Amino acid sequence: MEPFARLDVIAAPMPVPNVDTDQIIPARFLRKSRKDGFGQYLFHDLRYDETGRERATFVLNQPAYRGARVLVAERNFGCGSSREHAVYALWDHGFRAVIAPSFGDIFYGNSFKNGFLPIVLPTEQVAALRTAIEAEPGAHVVVDLAQQQVTGPDGATYRFEIDSFRRDLLLRGIDELDFTLSHRADIEGFERRLGVETPWV
Repeated sequence: MEPFARLDVIAAPMPVPNVDTDQIIPARFLRKSRKDGFGQYLFHDLRYDETGRERATFVLNQPAYRGARVLVAERNFGCGSSREHAVYALWDHGFRAVIAPSFGDIFYGNSFKNGFLPIVLPTEQVAALRTAIEAEPGAHVVVDLAQQQVTGPDGATYRFEIDSFRRDLLLRGIDELDFTLSHRADIEGFERRLGVETPWV
């Protein structure tokens, strides 16, 4: 994983509640290879019509938002089935964070395991942020994980809470396995001592 850097990027508004993982990436694409990337399938059935043409009304097909790296969503984003591919698709498309009032529990956990930041803010703050973005399509927001703060294009700032351990892993660009392996010497020392002190185990 790569360390989570301070973002100063285009944000796209998506004011639709209960966007589930099948909308984020339809089930028929789950058998594709990760090495080929899942970004092209992100929101596939919302982005394209039955003939494969882009739907002009979908936010990510609009020129101002094509380069978006932060999604400002609605409540219960990422609900539904527990497919990790939903995070893969967002990441491979270029997104690094989603801001919403709430998330599906499994999607929320999967995000951190893949270096992706789900930010929870109160409903009224998310709505205000979306309004500012919609008023200036293509405008930037700043996501500062170290300071736990989001700044909208209008200069308004919003502080978010995050588990300190998860925050530290994102900033360092490591996952739980990397963290465990960073203590390899201590683990091996414990196992040697255990073998001496309790040889019957």
